Amino acid sequence: QVQLVESGGGLVQPGGSLRLSCAASGFNLEYYAIGWFRQVSGKKREGVSCISRGDGTTYYADSVKGRFTASRDNAKNTVYLQMNSLEPEDTAVYYCATGPFTCTLVAAHFGSWGQGTQVTVSS
Repeated sequence: QVQLVESGGGLVQPGGSLRLSCAASGFNLEYYAIGWFRQVSGKKREGVSCISRGDGTTYYADSVKGRFTASRDNAKNTVYLQMNSLEPEDTAVYYCATGPFTCTLVAAHFGSWGQGTQVTVSS
């Protein structure tokens, strides 16, 4: 069974940090571009970042550049999203997904999705 499972979400104060994990089973994440997306109820799903296959080049939405960092741990078959300097506007359900040949931040271009993990940034 091919699965992606997100974890690491929770409640954090503004300015705080969280690290999200995207763990794969049934396939090797090393051979896929992996995107991170977020969605607030009633809003369109927003691309946050993408980490490419091969050299692992990363891409970020303007709203998170300088604050979020995507990375891979191939030995653990896991992709991470380190989120620093969190703001209330970052509150959303965060998802990871397998990407196309070339990294994009367009949700419709991604294939398998995890179940999501809630991130809440609040005082």
